[in-house]
Amino acid sequence: MTRALLVIDMQRGFDDLDFWGPTANPDCEANVAALVGAWRDSGEPIVVVRHDSDSAGSPLHPGNPGNALVDAVAGAPAALTVAKRVNSAFYGDPDLHAWLQENGIRELVLCGIQTNMCVETTARMAGNLGYDTTVVLDATRTFDLSGVVPGVGLVTRSAKELMATTALVLQEGGFARIRTTAELLAG
Repeated sequence: MTRALLVIDMQRGFDDLDFWGPTANPDCEANVAALVGAWRDSGEPIVVVRHDSDSAGSPLHPGNPGNALVDAVAGAPAALTVAKRVNSAFYGDPDLHAWLQENGIRELVLCGIQTNMCVETTARMAGNLGYDTTVVLDATRTFDLSGVVPGVGLVTRSAKELMATTALVLQEGGFARIRTTAELLAG
């Protein structure tokens, strides 16, 4: 079975904690770099996904320096680079699903930012499309989240809680397996 590594939104703009707020998992970038290195060494395909925000005020807007990929990913030998404006890598350009099908890829390993946003949405869609999907949780990260939910009130969750909830939902919902970098690289 041919597999691909999907590296999602590993962009410099996510280092702007004044914009995004507190984060979890400071080892994310090092773990992504380890995965990229393993895939490079094995010759398996790497797909790099970049979020191009429509909002001029976002660090991820194409006109802002934060849109650039972090060094560990910028130098990756990408077989495909997908630009997207929404959460799912399957709604980007070029068409990820078509490329995966053309290349006979049925297994996807996901890492990147944000765990509970673009990584989770892409994993859910991958699972729904029938891909054998793994999310490498310690090669993801996210940010604290707070907002008013109608009928519930103010809800606040830490980045660590959001990562755990995403892992639980993806795994128990049958969308993806959850692994650590060490587990994946050992197996």
